[in-house]
Amino acid sequence: MPERVDIKLGFACNNRCHFCVQGDKRKKFGPKTSEQIIKSLEEGRLNGATSLVLTGGEPTVHKSLLETIRLARKLGYETIQIQSNGRRFFYEDFCRELIDAGANEFSPALHGSKPEIHDELTRVPGAFVQVVAGIRNLRKLGQRILSNTVITERNYQDLPELAKLLVSLGVNQYQFAFVHILGEADKNKNKIVPKKSLVMPSVFQGLDVGIKAGVSCMTEAIPYCLMKGYEKYVAEQIIPHTAVYDAEAVIADYTAYRHDEGKTKAQKCRNCRYDFVCEGPWKEYPELFGWDEFVPVRN
Repeated sequence: MPERVDIKLGFACNNRCHFCVQGDKRKKFGPKTSEQIIKSLEEGRLNGATSLVLTGGEPTVHKSLLETIRLARKLGYETIQIQSNGRRFFYEDFCRELIDAGANEFSPALHGSKPEIHDELTRVPGAFVQVVAGIRNLRKLGQRILSNTVITERNYQDLPELAKLLVSLGVNQYQFAFVHILGEADKNKNKIVPKKSLVMPSVFQGLDVGIKAGVSCMTEAIPYCLMKGYEKYVAEQIIPHTAVYDAEAVIADYTAYRHDEGKTKAQKCRNCRYDFVCEGPWKEYPELFGWDEFVPVRN
């Protein structure tokens, strides 16, 4: 039974990120109707979910967002997270509307410690200023903030400085998620996808900032064999079982999907002490770079 429901409200977005996994879905699919959203919310609760994530695309541009949040609260969802590029959180009145409707967890995305990095990756001049101001608004309003950063060739060296910024902004948690080579990320892979072994020193330095400050921090889509000494910061071990309501289909258990379809392992991984818990990389990564970086941990 899912602990959480992830509903993609639509694929329209006010960013044009170089690494967007949704690709051209914004051209193929319109926003979900109120009827579709209501059905998903009710089904999720009937299946036992108490946590909800509203995402996309960009959920804050969906006209039924507030209505959806109010219904989710009425149905009994205890945690309602808005997973967003963070730009509309720049408007404090909008943040208050979301909170008044029932949202109580916010996941803005910040991909650099300075405008020239974040704005280049999102392809929106001024986006960095909006997201940082939005995080400050949410902090002022006493909200729980879980930030997300996609690791790319452009920003991996900046991760320690970004971590310092996030800690100074008062986020409750930050995550470094290695770019998934789908959609726009696949089109741009030769420019934006670094080798995982290359980024690890910066990842560790970025985690160290949060560890020292007592702020929850983690990585996603980086196998255990590359996380030596930082194994307990692998996000996959704590991600709740989630039902994902996507564009055309429902993934009943996203954990099972990652294990069975989305991610992969080499035969040599069977000799690793973490084989029973590690999911391996997204399958597109070794198709690009091979398996040499991944060395089984023996003891």
